[in-house]
Amino acid sequence: MKLFSWYTRIPLIWRNLGAFVLGCAAGIVIYKLGGIYGQDHLTKTVAILSPFGTVLVNMLKMIVIPIIFFSLIGGAASLPLKTFGKMGLAVCGWYLFTSLFAAIFGTIIAQGFDPELHAATELAGTMTAKVADLSKGATDGNPFVNIFLGLFDNPFKALAAGNFLPVIVFAILFGLAARVVLDSAEDERTRKLISNLLDNIEAMQKTVFKIVDWIMAYFPVGVFALTACCFATYGITLFQSYFQVAACVIAGILLMLLVCYPLMVAIICRVNPYPVLWQLREPILTAFVTRSSAAALPVSLRTASDKLKVKGELANFTLSLGATINMDGVCIHLPVFAVLAANLFGFELTMGQMLIMIISVVFASVGAGGVPGGSIFLLFLVLDSLHLSPVQTSTIIALALGINPLLDMFETACNVAGDNIGTFVVGKKMNMIDKN
Repeated sequence: MKLFSWYTRIPLIWRNLGAFVLGCAAGIVIYKLGGIYGQDHLTKTVAILSPFGTVLVNMLKMIVIPIIFFSLIGGAASLPLKTFGKMGLAVCGWYLFTSLFAAIFGTIIAQGFDPELHAATELAGTMTAKVADLSKGATDGNPFVNIFLGLFDNPFKALAAGNFLPVIVFAILFGLAARVVLDSAEDERTRKLISNLLDNIEAMQKTVFKIVDWIMAYFPVGVFALTACCFATYGITLFQSYFQVAACVIAGILLMLLVCYPLMVAIICRVNPYPVLWQLREPILTAFVTRSSAAALPVSLRTASDKLKVKGELANFTLSLGATINMDGVCIHLPVFAVLAANLFGFELTMGQMLIMIISVVFASVGAGGVPGGSIFLLFLVLDSLHLSPVQTSTIIALALGINPLLDMFETACNVAGDNIGTFVVGKKMNMIDKN
């Protein structure tokens, strides 16, 4: 009992970091033992550990749709339309700016590193079987049209399927409609009905966050299992085989996190950016381990409220929207594989091709969906803008699949950091941060 009491007194972030470090060590040991005792030993060990990590990701996914739904309704209904319109334009403008910046920055980094891959054919061959299944879903119709049409899907079907964009659109429209009815109501009964409705929405949101508290208590266990399984399955040889590609993506993301975002905050907000970045360590670590922007959303919302002191009506909107459409890590990641394709197949990327690629990356990132490995589907669109043959595209996708588990961790951490930084910047400029 004393041990448990001591454990619960340790701040959650340190418990999670400890679980991550122990998970890395355990995973590498399991991987090495698999080499000694055979693949069956490794597979059985991973099968035992895997459910403990999967249940964490599933719990976060379970709660994220109710959080998005209730948070966006409350956020949209809490502000006058004029104020909400300004906030919406500011948030969307910020996300577009950072995505475009990240895509250009990622292209520059990729050109600077000029990544190559030895034994590419052999590495791609191990993943070729998976590419055919992915290509069916990724190339079904015009992706830009699909994203636009997907905004207006049946909201109840979208809720059941965990489809974020239609939920976001319906929740915002519902909240705005409630606000219009409340402001224009001429009789007391209508105003009371809408006020009660919004009070119930707020009560549901608070109840959902209590469930998040319970999930957080389990978090270190899931972190340990997820990390151990990742390193047990792939080991450090994954990084060694793809050294140039991995170094390029990771360097670009770390520079974005530690240099570019802080510079943006310092220039725009006139504050020291590093204390702000330190406050975001928990959602960034959550994103890193779970590889899901959506799974990190509950932690981001709690951090924005408790640490950054951002008003709920802003944080509910910006973070819920950002988990779906703001993917700065994706925008850095994808150009690296475009440059790799140019090196592998012996053609030069012209300025026109790079411009088209950057635009494709920005718009493709909107459809990433906030789920683990979502960027792989978007790579089809980016490679299509380079007019690669189907065989060439399949080769690059297969290579991306080979290292995606590692790169996806860094990419998602960058995505979530971008959501939170954007929330802070817009909050600071619109005076929507509590000073107490």
